[in-house]
Amino acid sequence: MKRLLSVALTLFTFLLNATGSPIFAEQRPNVLFLISDDLNNMLGCYGHPLVKTPNINRLAARGLRFDKAYCSFPLCGPSRNSMLTGLYPNSTGILTNSQIFRQSIPQQQSMPQVFRNAGYFVGRIGKLYHYNVPNSIGTNGHDDPASWELELNPAGVDRLEEHPKIKTLTPGQFGGTLSWYASPKSDMHHTDAKQAEDAEWVLERCAKRKDRPFFLSVGFFRPHTPYVAPKDPYFGYYPVSEMPVVQGVKEDRADIPAAALASQKKEQDQMTDDLRRECLQAYYASISFMDAQVGRIVDALDRLGLSENTIIVFTSDHGYHVGEHGLWQKQSLFEESARVPLLMVAPGTTSKGSVAANPVSHVDLFPTLAALCDIKTPENIQGQSLVPMLKDPNEIGRGWALTQVARGAVGNRPNAKAANVERKGFFGYSLRTLKWRYTEWDEGKAGRELYDHDQDPREITNLADDPALAKIVAELSAQIQLAVKSTFPPSGETPKIQEGLWAPLLLDP
Repeated sequence: MKRLLSVALTLFTFLLNATGSPIFAEQRPNVLFLISDDLNNMLGCYGHPLVKTPNINRLAARGLRFDKAYCSFPLCGPSRNSMLTGLYPNSTGILTNSQIFRQSIPQQQSMPQVFRNAGYFVGRIGKLYHYNVPNSIGTNGHDDPASWELELNPAGVDRLEEHPKIKTLTPGQFGGTLSWYASPKSDMHHTDAKQAEDAEWVLERCAKRKDRPFFLSVGFFRPHTPYVAPKDPYFGYYPVSEMPVVQGVKEDRADIPAAALASQKKEQDQMTDDLRRECLQAYYASISFMDAQVGRIVDALDRLGLSENTIIVFTSDHGYHVGEHGLWQKQSLFEESARVPLLMVAPGTTSKGSVAANPVSHVDLFPTLAALCDIKTPENIQGQSLVPMLKDPNEIGRGWALTQVARGAVGNRPNAKAANVERKGFFGYSLRTLKWRYTEWDEGKAGRELYDHDQDPREITNLADDPALAKIVAELSAQIQLAVKSTFPPSGETPKIQEGLWAPLLLDP
């Protein structure tokens, strides 16, 4: 018996030394974090009748779909900084693009940084913080080096070759204006497909290191403008003559405050229905192309035997307009701009094909993933853990989600011209509950909006001035004021962008 015990102890010691951890210890789960750029909820798993997204649909069938998930700010830089720190923009100080939270709260630890410091291998492929798309593709963009151990920035023909061929509403511009191109090159030549290939390579490396969990983030660029995707097969899925054009825009806009429509760009005035159909075809094609890359990565996860212990997240940085209310792109507080897809697969926690109806926010992702992986978070993060909802989709949680946007010069945001809005800067805040969307512009001084989603999911009829709903408006106004207050740091002041150089901090010395 003593000899057997000695042999067992020797074997255990050998395995411990070889792997760095006892093989009998429960292995911490991995995280695969997939994020698309400028993607709304036009996905098959969210009920869209036209857009083909078989791989994202399969992912939804594996876990939980959040039906009402919202970004904190419908613009890439503020949204991504908020999501990756678990802080609302009023606490990050990031209210525009081309900035990073290190410039305002340099000692704050990001979500990937916390995982890295907890011993995870943490890698980034593509866009997680802000990029100037498409010009910064192939670089680190406006990144935070302390968040990642590995950074990969492939660039495909969509960046390296095809710019002169892209059709655009504003000559010479692609990222901030509507632009599109049906590429003759196949998937393998494009940036997002190269990212999927890189992700396979990283996962193969991770599969060989069972002793160290990974947090791998893949930031797809599509369907961000320019809407560039292979013509075959993706554009072929969507005959341009069959693309739907939003109708009744003039009547819809009659009861909407000017501030709510101020994201419209001047060059969009030249759009005809034919151009709108071309844009929509290209946007849909870009979604389907991105979906194919999601499938490739998830298939690799399965093939390498990593799925059973890997949490998968799929989301977008914010929503996107394709003609609703006469708007295109982002930076509005309507449902199409504020709402995001959010899918989570957490083995042993989520049920297949489950759906959560109550509102959640991007700021909830940090505490949720940390809780699932038993990792301590910074004390000041502002999201709620969604683990109870992952276990039981009927859990109510916070019960609301808050989204904000700036108009004009506000805080750290440089001056911006907004049609029909005074140059004086102010915020709009929108509260989404299970039934209502309630929005106040400049605390109501620049207008209010109220939409009943049970009866009006397209937000066509603004009920804010309906006398019969005055009590509801008063209650939601009080609720939104409390919600807004909770988005600030304890000081009550939004951190300022610090002048001069800033240094990435892996740890606070």
